[in-house]
Amino acid sequence: MGRLEKYRGVIPAFYACYDDQGAVSEARTRCLARYLVDKGVKGLYVGGSSGECIYLTKEERMRTLEAVMREVGDQCTIIAHVACNNTAESCELAEHAERLGVDAIASIPPIYFHLPDAAIARYWNDISDAAPNTDFFIYNIPQLAGVSLSLPLAKQMQRNPRVVGIKNSSMPAYDIEGFKRAFDRECIIFNGPDEQFVAGRAIGADGGIGGTYAAMPELFLKMDALCQANDFAAAEPIQHAVNTIIEAMCACRGNLYAVIKKVIELREGLPLGGVRLPMPNLEPEDMTQVHVCAEMIDAAIKSFA
Repeated sequence: MGRLEKYRGVIPAFYACYDDQGAVSEARTRCLARYLVDKGVKGLYVGGSSGECIYLTKEERMRTLEAVMREVGDQCTIIAHVACNNTAESCELAEHAERLGVDAIASIPPIYFHLPDAAIARYWNDISDAAPNTDFFIYNIPQLAGVSLSLPLAKQMQRNPRVVGIKNSSMPAYDIEGFKRAFDRECIIFNGPDEQFVAGRAIGADGGIGGTYAAMPELFLKMDALCQANDFAAAEPIQHAVNTIIEAMCACRGNLYAVIKKVIELREGLPLGGVRLPMPNLEPEDMTQVHVCAEMIDAAIKSFA
C-alpha cells in the first residue's frame, strides 16, 4: 500500500455544529465525528464548504478542528480546509492544523477578485509553506470560488512536493480525467459532486469528498465498495436513489445543510443545530419534506446497504 492509500475512499465533508444559541459546539462536533467514524468512513474533511467556513471566524474553525482531532484524530484520515480571505489567516490555520497532526490541508483559490494563475499559485504555496510537513490538496470548486483550476496551473503546482492531489468539485466528470493526466507522479483526485460519485470513480477518481455523505454514509460506502470491485452496474441504481434523495433535500426552503442536519437528528438522534446566517434555516413548512427525506434514506439503506 502506498503512502497515499489513506486518502482512497469515502470522506464526508464535515458540518459546522452549533448549540441552541448558534455558537459552535464542541460536544456536538465530537458527537458527529464519532458517529461518522463508527459508520466506517475513511476520513473527515473539516472546515470546507459544508462546514460553512466562509461564515465561521478563524477561532471557531480552529476550535472545530481541535474538537474533531480530540475525538477521532488517531482513528481516521483528517483533511483540514484552511483557506481564508487573506493569505496571513490562511497560513495561521495551516500552522494550527499541522500542530494538531492532521494528515493534509486543503485550500480553495482566493475568492472575489479574479487573480491570475501566478497569484493563485503563490497563495497556495505560501499556505503549504506554513505547514511544511503536511500534504496539500488543491480544492477546485469554480461554481463557488469564481475561478476554475486550469491544467497549466495544476501542472505548475506539482513543483511543490507537498501537493498530492485535487479535491475536484467541478461538475464535468471529464475534469477528473484531465487532472489525473496532469500529474506526472502518484496523486489523489477526489470526486466532489455527490450526484456523480459513480461516474467520477469510473473515470478515475480515487475517492470522494462530499457534502451529503454524512446524511447517508451507508449508501456512499456501499457505492464505494462496488466501485472498488469494478461493479459499476450494481452501483448505478444506488447512485440514482442518492440523486433522488439529494433532489428532495434541495426542495426545502431552508439551506441544504440545515436540511441534512435535521435529517441526521431525526434518524440518529444527534442535534447539530441549524446553519449560520445569511444562509436560510428551516421554516416550519419544511418539516414535512424533511421527514420525507429521512424516510427516503431509510428505504434506500434497506434496499441497497
